[in-house]
Amino acid sequence: MKRRDFLKTTGLGAASLLMPASLLAAQQRGPAPKTADRILADADDRIEKHRKADAVLRLLGPDDKPLNAGLTATITQTRHKFLFGCNIFKLSRCRTPQDNAAYQKQFAALLNYATLPFYWWSYESQRGKPDDARTEELVHWCKAHNVTTKGHPLAWNWGEPKWLPDDPAAAMQAQFNRIRRCVQRFKNNIDIWDVVNEATHYDRPKAKANAPKLTEAIRKMGVAAYVREAFKTARRANPNATLVINDYRTDPSYAEKVISQLVQPLGGAGLVDETGQPLYDVIGIQSHMHGGCWPADKTWDVCQRFAKFGKPLHFTETTIVSGPRTMQGWFTTPEGEKRQAQQVADFYRLLFSHPAVEAITWWDLTDQGAWQQAPAGLLRADLTPKPAYEQLQQLIKGKWWTQTKTTLQTAGQARFRGFFGQYKVTAQTDSRKLTGVFSFDKTTKKPIQLRLS
Repeated sequence: MKRRDFLKTTGLGAASLLMPASLLAAQQRGPAPKTADRILADADDRIEKHRKADAVLRLLGPDDKPLNAGLTATITQTRHKFLFGCNIFKLSRCRTPQDNAAYQKQFAALLNYATLPFYWWSYESQRGKPDDARTEELVHWCKAHNVTTKGHPLAWNWGEPKWLPDDPAAAMQAQFNRIRRCVQRFKNNIDIWDVVNEATHYDRPKAKANAPKLTEAIRKMGVAAYVREAFKTARRANPNATLVINDYRTDPSYAEKVISQLVQPLGGAGLVDETGQPLYDVIGIQSHMHGGCWPADKTWDVCQRFAKFGKPLHFTETTIVSGPRTMQGWFTTPEGEKRQAQQVADFYRLLFSHPAVEAITWWDLTDQGAWQQAPAGLLRADLTPKPAYEQLQQLIKGKWWTQTKTTLQTAGQARFRGFFGQYKVTAQTDSRKLTGVFSFDKTTKKPIQLRLS
């Protein structure tokens, strides 16, 4: 759910913030756990509190009359509200047809969220000839499997198309035109976007080498103005889109200098666009852990640091490897897979338990062609599941999955407690089996009336 909170900062330290009541109440309940052991020990209790609720169904038959009391209703979850995702770059592009089939099967069996590639230098290597066909292929598959899509990224100066104009103003205009086009072109098919990626260190040496024209254009325009205009452009292109600012930095300096000043500058200027809408909706947090898994207290501190801005948090790029780097290469090992499985389970439990986090995206699904050639996949290079995949399967589609039966009470009422998401309900009458579907989340307060057929 989008949060259209109008936040105001009163100084460089963002000392005074207006935040949603739910987050404010969460902070007022007491201090965060102080040790890694305590954070993990309390995770299940937080999950029960923040990811589940009691719900009341009022079930009607095809004649619009309440079903008879005493009937049994079976309530089965079909999808999480929470976004459990991965980039989907390798769909249909693995080594063999058998690998492609396994990739699709394992993705659909576990995940409900996919990040689609929009790297400008490859997406539009020839001016005016963007690779929309590949995106349409990915969108089609995701829709067929009830997978929510996100585009990544719209603006990032880690590379640039060779045809980009030399003139900084013209290069920047081309950048904004691209944002507008992509968001408009895929409206209603892709409505979540990483708008600006890694703006903090836009001028690092590798960016200057890989994208000299874009880097110079950002320098001349000013990074704050560039970020704000990028978000305004995306918002105008699709007012209902969910817009993400994404970065690998998680330190307090980044929180103050980028989140407070670039998107929410001093005095609130730039907080909203000319229509009164917020510039951005989500804070994206990268968590590539090639060099070692974050301890639980660090992960918790990162969540707390960014939750204070009153925006949902998406962990947009998560990597935990399953083997050490050696002189011979970087390969998965049995010991590494065992360690990865435990670390993945702890990391997901912690994030799923934090009320501000609404999405986790893994990076990449398989070791086959993984970023940095690391054993970062939940699947091995031969597409067989690692223990980490199996751990997540047991959590996402097991421990955190609701399937229950309940007896209908007066006026066809059924009560249950479940995880937020989409559901199917069935009830057997004397003459036929009736079914219906519904969704509920933390905003659902009234009984859900549902006509079965």
